[in-house]
Amino acid sequence: MAWEKFRKKKVPDGLWMKCNGCQQMVFKKLVEEKLNVCPDCNCHYPISARQRIALTLDENSYYEYDPSMAPVDALNFSDLKSYRDRLKAAQELTGLKDAVLTGEGTIDSKPVVFSALDSRFIMGTMGSVVGEKITRAFERATEKMVPLIAFSASGGARMHESCLSLAQMSKTSAAVARYSEAGGFFISVLVHPCYGGVSASYAFLGDIILAEPKADIGFAGPRTILHTLKMELPKGFQSSEFHLENGFIDMVVERSQMKKVLSRLIDYFKPRRQRREARAVL
Repeated sequence: MAWEKFRKKKVPDGLWMKCNGCQQMVFKKLVEEKLNVCPDCNCHYPISARQRIALTLDENSYYEYDPSMAPVDALNFSDLKSYRDRLKAAQELTGLKDAVLTGEGTIDSKPVVFSALDSRFIMGTMGSVVGEKITRAFERATEKMVPLIAFSASGGARMHESCLSLAQMSKTSAAVARYSEAGGFFISVLVHPCYGGVSASYAFLGDIILAEPKADIGFAGPRTILHTLKMELPKGFQSSEFHLENGFIDMVVERSQMKKVLSRLIDYFKPRRQRREARAVL
């Protein structure tokens, strides 16, 4: 019948999504085309460690460090479920052994050592494997004397490993100190969310600290701070824009511009040995 052509058609599922930033319905394909950024309010959604590598490093330049290193349940830890089960679920979800990928590659043909945390893997928390891989990345950057770029998205130290996890804070910080003393150049990029032991250790020790727009950055979350200090803090006090305004970070960089900015920053890098030799000639 003629009226049937006017029958309401069902819209396929998955075409639209509600933005966490502006709370508006946006076309999912547009968000994906803008590198998982809302086209209306510029909300930067979390992306995986492998997506981060693809967006940042030159194509086919990435070589992964320690791909077989995997965590163990040394403390036989259980809360609502066992740590073993949590690890298995996170590994199946992400395809990763643990929450970080480290390796080397190039940005506009310039060699770098690179790390990226994946917040899907138990909130990107830092346990023994993450701490060891980050430490090894700094040691390799020291040997090669190339810049190190670390993208950090984390909920902090991994409670399931207790003191073994907490020890990674001093371990990674010491590796950063050795790299810095050797004359290295560390660019730390903070992305949403970045909290806890990661932010309080190597992630806040960059020679240059960048952040994506509207990223939440801090040590403890706002509710924990409120309950501890018993006082209201300024609205948005943990946003990347607030940190920039108060001098804690150096730049807020759009995801689409991140590779270009990193490439420009790398151009400023010269190992300390070369700087000493240049001054000696003068």
